Amino acid sequence: MKKISLVLLMFLCAFYVLPSGASEAFTLIGVAELEGFMKTDQNAIHIYDANNDSTRKAEGMIPTAQALASSSHYDVATLPKDKDSKVVFYCANTQCMASHDAAKVAAKAGYKKVFVMADGIQGWKKAGKTTQKFDQKG
Repeated sequence: MKKISLVLLMFLCAFYVLPSGASEAFTLIGVAELEGFMKTDQNAIHIYDANNDSTRKAEGMIPTAQALASSSHYDVATLPKDKDSKVVFYCANTQCMASHDAAKVAAKAGYKKVFVMADGIQGWKKAGKTTQKFDQKG
C-alpha cells in the first residue's frame, strides 16, 4: 500500500508540476537515480537540502549537499552560474513539499535540469546510504 501511495503521489506531482510549456518544471527522482548522478556526474551535479535546521540536525544531510536558508525564499545566487547544470533538491520524506518549492524557484530562475529526490533524507537513510552531520555553515 505504501508503494502504491508513493507511485500515485509521484504520478500526481508529475502532472501538477509538468504541464505543457510550464516554466516551473522539474523531474521527480528516487534514491537510486540520485546515487547514479553522484557517481557519473560528480562535478556536474549540485545537491540542495531544503529541510529546516532541526531536521538536518536530527537526520543529517546527503554528502556534498548544501543547506538552503529557505525552501521558497533562498538566494538563487546559491545555485551554480551555469543554468544547464543539474540541480537536485530534497527535504525530509515523500510527504514533505519543501523540495518541490525549492525546485520551482530554480526552474522559474531559468534552470533547465531541475530534479526533486522525492524520498528525502529519510528515504536516503532507509536505503542504507551515508549521511554527513549538519554543521551551521551548511
